[in-house]
Amino acid sequence: MNVASSDNNFTREPLSQPFGFKGGYLSELWQSEVTFERAGGKKVSGLGTQSVLWSDSSVFTSNTEAGGNSMMFLATVYGAKLAADTDWENPIELLDEILPEVYEYAKKVTMNDKLRLTFALNALVALDNAAWLHYSAEKGVDSFDDMIPNDCKPALSSRHGALAAIPLISYNVSKKKIAGILDDGFFFLKIKIGSDPDGDGDREKMLRWDMARLSEIHEMVGTKSTPHTETGNIPYYLDANGRYDTKERLLRFLDHAEKIGALERIALLEEPFPEEMEIDVSDIPARLAADESAHSADDAEKRMQMGYGAIALKPIAKTTSMSLKIAKLAAEKNVPCFCADLTVNPILVDWNKNFAARLAPLPGMKIGVMETNGHQNYKNWDAMMAAHPCAGADWLKMEEGVFTLTDDFYDKSGGIFSTA
Repeated sequence: MNVASSDNNFTREPLSQPFGFKGGYLSELWQSEVTFERAGGKKVSGLGTQSVLWSDSSVFTSNTEAGGNSMMFLATVYGAKLAADTDWENPIELLDEILPEVYEYAKKVTMNDKLRLTFALNALVALDNAAWLHYSAEKGVDSFDDMIPNDCKPALSSRHGALAAIPLISYNVSKKKIAGILDDGFFFLKIKIGSDPDGDGDREKMLRWDMARLSEIHEMVGTKSTPHTETGNIPYYLDANGRYDTKERLLRFLDHAEKIGALERIALLEEPFPEEMEIDVSDIPARLAADESAHSADDAEKRMQMGYGAIALKPIAKTTSMSLKIAKLAAEKNVPCFCADLTVNPILVDWNKNFAARLAPLPGMKIGVMETNGHQNYKNWDAMMAAHPCAGADWLKMEEGVFTLTDDFYDKSGGIFSTA
């Protein structure tokens, strides 16, 4: 299988306010597009959202924001050229073929020999989505269920009628906005920890800030309950983005959580340590999740061996192809997966939603879950939603913190094939 030619483009979407995590702040997110021309002149287009800060914070901090985004887009363009010159049987094979070359190219563009593989994967999301749409069109497939390779189907065999929509509480989200999130019915909170409050890298200040932030939010949640968890409690999903430098410091944070009655609410604690800290975490009294460190299926397996009890799938950040491989492995190891966001555009939300709708529920949950925060962060979110190919569909709406997934959602696969 091959493509006749490829084309690339991007748009810059401003955020409504600075978006803080990993000790840094984003002001915009570039939306990339890769178009493949098929035989006969027919075209398919895949979309991506770039996040240099998430994929490799060292590139973000050592360049201007636009400079880092330009570097990632160059990697996308290079990957598209390789794809147009490559014969492949399926998109997973294509990714396996071009990823090493794109990774080496991205190292040169960023002048960073220690570049994280996730940077290259993030650059290839639009290309990979275009490859899946091209592959599906060639095979006469028009549904996500039929697109899933047979060996991956057991990992994506659920069919949820509802998904918990997980909002994001980043560093600078005010108490007023948190109260609004709770009043709107959201009941599974993703909370960014690992702040650098004075910008000096002091981990003790970070720890004190994190403790105070958790106490503040836990007090606001109070006795609120939900019918969607087995305990009735509102769960917390804490994301440290690798900011904790020692196990001892993390345990001090969790001791604080236990003292205020919040430890039992922590359903997930994502990426507490830098990925180079390959330590056993099985003794930590929380379910640790791997995200950025699980670049590939091999990396995910290594994290599971270290005691990580969940894997964040990010087809919208690490490609659909890589996410299928990771989901298959995790299912074989009986390690739960869930879908995390990258503050992506609406159609990518539904690429994610197709995965989340089919993953087994997290332990303690009665329904599926999916992080989504674009509505909180994009300045032009309403206009972006209006451009969704299924704009107005009931399953696009969040009500009381839940996406209701109707037969129409499954019949249309969230609209992803309508972009082809």
